[in-house]
Amino acid sequence: MPSTAVIQVKQGIGDVIWHLPFIRAIAATTTEGAVTFLTLPSTRARELLEAERGVAEVIYFEHHGSELRRGLHLARLVALLRAKNFRRIWILDRTIRPALAAMLAGIPERIGPGDGAQRFLTTNAPLDPRHVQELVTDWLAALMAAMNVPLPSVEPELRLPAALLERIGSRYAALPRPWVVLAPGASHPDKDWPDNHWGTLLDTLRRRLGTVFLIGGAGNATRADSLIAGSAGNPTVNACDLSITEAAALLRHADLFVGPDSGPMNLAAAGGIPAFGLFGTTPVQTWSRHIHAIEPENGRGPGGMVRISPQAVLRRIEPYLEATRAAP
Repeated sequence: MPSTAVIQVKQGIGDVIWHLPFIRAIAATTTEGAVTFLTLPSTRARELLEAERGVAEVIYFEHHGSELRRGLHLARLVALLRAKNFRRIWILDRTIRPALAAMLAGIPERIGPGDGAQRFLTTNAPLDPRHVQELVTDWLAALMAAMNVPLPSVEPELRLPAALLERIGSRYAALPRPWVVLAPGASHPDKDWPDNHWGTLLDTLRRRLGTVFLIGGAGNATRADSLIAGSAGNPTVNACDLSITEAAALLRHADLFVGPDSGPMNLAAAGGIPAFGLFGTTPVQTWSRHIHAIEPENGRGPGGMVRISPQAVLRRIEPYLEATRAAP
């Protein structure tokens, strides 16, 4: 069993992706070459990290809720950490409760950014306060440097089982290229793109090139069917029935992705394909060179997603589509 744990308490799929290079870097410093990763069930980390050699085990815990529920979650986390008998824990978060749980569990070495009151619970020197106001990936890089942990890259390059990649590639092998993946849907309505914009983009793409796939999980299947029915042209696949890892495998085979700041966008970037992210209201993610941000002309803010037009998206992706068509 690994003697080192890594814990992060954010709840999105993208949060696992962002943290992966740092988890790998930490794992490489351990005697076992692997860590135990603790995170929330909503991240789907157990599925996403199945092929990750540096993660020996993923353990889910709960973190959010009312004050009473948070207290209960804290007590359960303390018991879980104590039972595992970790010697060291990396707290990849600025909040207090994970660090408090680690201290109450008796873990002797507790490494974290030391922001605010957290500094009284961690055993390393806190980061300069200017770092913890930066983007997550920036202050995580500063923490690695402060702890002399080599960080070869911040690109996640998500590893997937070879059999899964082969199975998904074979399933769609007969469909014409290029493959463009769209992801209607987002974790919050303010981050989503309107259906009329999606419909215009889909209809234009279908009339011009190979195959368009729509992903986004079972909750978006009906929406995808409606968008497909309202467009015409080349083949389109409603792939909302794919599991999270199957969708990641499809993205690895794809040529281009378009979608809002969401889990699928992060999976696309982690698969190394051009990921055109629609950033109407949220800060632009800069952790990957594969993310190509598309923003409203008048800047991000309320109604920003509506102000990103399908025509603006088509202008941005056109050079990539042309390059794909020219490739053998």
